Amino acid sequence: MTRPFRRFLFIFFLLLIGLTVIVFSRGPEEPDRRIVFRTSFSGGDIPGIDPALAENPYSIQLVESMTVGLLRMNEETLALEAGMAERYEFNASRDEITFHLRSDARWVRYDPESETVEIVRDCAGTDRFVTAEDFRYGIERVLRPGTGSAYAFLLNKIIAGAAAYNDGSARDFSSVGVETPDSRTLVVRLREPSPYALNVLSLWVVRAMPEWLIEGDVCGEGYGDRWTEAGIYQGYGPFTLKSWTHDAELTLVRNPFWPGTEAVPAAAIDEIETRMMSETSALAEYEAGRLDLAIVPFSDFDRIAGDPSYADQIIEKPLNIGTEGMIFNHLLPPTDDPRVRRALALAVDRPAIVNALKSGTPARFWIHPSVSGAPGTELIGEYGAQADLDEARALIADYCAEKGLTPNQVKLSYYYSAGDLHQIRAEVVTEYWRTELGINVVLENSDWGVFKDVRKEGLHNVYRTAWIQDYFDANNFTADVFLCPGGYYQASTDWPTLGCADSDDADALYSEYAALVGEAALESDPIRRAELYARSESIMTNEAAILVPISYNDATYLINSRFAVRVSRSGYDRWEKWSAAETAEAEAGTALKP
Repeated sequence: MTRPFRRFLFIFFLLLIGLTVIVFSRGPEEPDRRIVFRTSFSGGDIPGIDPALAENPYSIQLVESMTVGLLRMNEETLALEAGMAERYEFNASRDEITFHLRSDARWVRYDPESETVEIVRDCAGTDRFVTAEDFRYGIERVLRPGTGSAYAFLLNKIIAGAAAYNDGSARDFSSVGVETPDSRTLVVRLREPSPYALNVLSLWVVRAMPEWLIEGDVCGEGYGDRWTEAGIYQGYGPFTLKSWTHDAELTLVRNPFWPGTEAVPAAAIDEIETRMMSETSALAEYEAGRLDLAIVPFSDFDRIAGDPSYADQIIEKPLNIGTEGMIFNHLLPPTDDPRVRRALALAVDRPAIVNALKSGTPARFWIHPSVSGAPGTELIGEYGAQADLDEARALIADYCAEKGLTPNQVKLSYYYSAGDLHQIRAEVVTEYWRTELGINVVLENSDWGVFKDVRKEGLHNVYRTAWIQDYFDANNFTADVFLCPGGYYQASTDWPTLGCADSDDADALYSEYAALVGEAALESDPIRRAELYARSESIMTNEAAILVPISYNDATYLINSRFAVRVSRSGYDRWEKWSAAETAEAEAGTALKP
């Protein structure tokens, strides 16, 4: 045996021993200790996560999880607590608020290549902290006419100079009452003292936004509207965006750099995974162990409620603090005739709808009963939405006699946003109209992203509608929704006139409605205030018959008993406050109870 060959064998032998040691010294793979909460969204693709543009409830839920406002509503007490503002004070005349911001919240992004959350740094390599200037830019972007923010109207009502900047009549943002004396101080001047100012300035639409990412700076390009895409997005809340495959899934990941506060603690859950599917599919996935939360659909309610194996997984909680209803298009025949609108409104069987859906509570007022100023049950008989089938038939007969029609020649279209509950609600309502009034109704639907735009075109007679509280006051269900100018639904109802033009002269009923709502907003006597709102509702629902409240939103859920959740009264969950049993404990059958 030659020396070179002996050397080769020796080296080979050493390598073989080394590989053997490596292979046999490697233990079993470490178990995945991440805590992942798996949920779903039933409205097609999530419409967006841009605070300036978010208006869908689930979009708002995500914005609330990835950013923190100046103040933050407690989900159980509904009190405003410290958010990015550690404290605030009003001036003597209460038309100016100074917010003092915390200094330890960093901007972060998820890097898909390293699969980690990383701190965002500026052009000099310095950590970017959230500043007052970031909030100022966020407010300016919301009010910028080109942004098209649906909720700019709320800021217009609160902030001095905001309306003029938002409509383009003022070009310089320095005319708006928002100033930043330094990086930790934000000063907001109000149009007038307002009891709602803090509530509005704490909404998801008033958030710090990354100007360098959206507009670009000396060391990076601006992404514009694409800034919210996965791999690009930057946030600063208890979670941040990990992935978003449109029409399929969106996942949040815990932000390890969020400092954690008493009101907004550091998250215990590592990821929130949202898959996009119908409620029926979500329940099937839940029962297969592939989701941790599912709404119980109407078709499965009796089965689930009667199964003792689900007893510790069922929770009742508000779907949101909101009201489902219908809006009639008063500019399109045949709903341009008040007799037809009143007949349709009177022929709504609310208990039957709620029973069919196995969720919700019949609503006789549009204003949700949970909010301040809401009319009480003692006012329903005189002012609440009515149901009277005999009168409804008489109104249709009167209309048909004048027009030379029979009821089955009265045709109208009902347009709603896609979803199991929305479909069943529409089917129950319209089938009742067909059988009891003898009219013909065509049903159409689309995903929310399409629906909200088509609704503004005014090509259908009846639209599914809903309102979810922004702040807990009846003013938010009335003035913020319907009053000209700038009410949220003006582009949908066009009541009193198209585009709110000449609103003061257009409709005596509208003028009366507006006067009552305006008086109620300033009324300090709660009994008198509730009556004023009740009277305004009667005009809207019974006399003008523009709006029909159907039900208040609540639902039955199944939730994996591994998770300890704090049931929210506001309709928005604070995922950062949720916790879960360790994986090994959960597999062994140990579960935390809500």
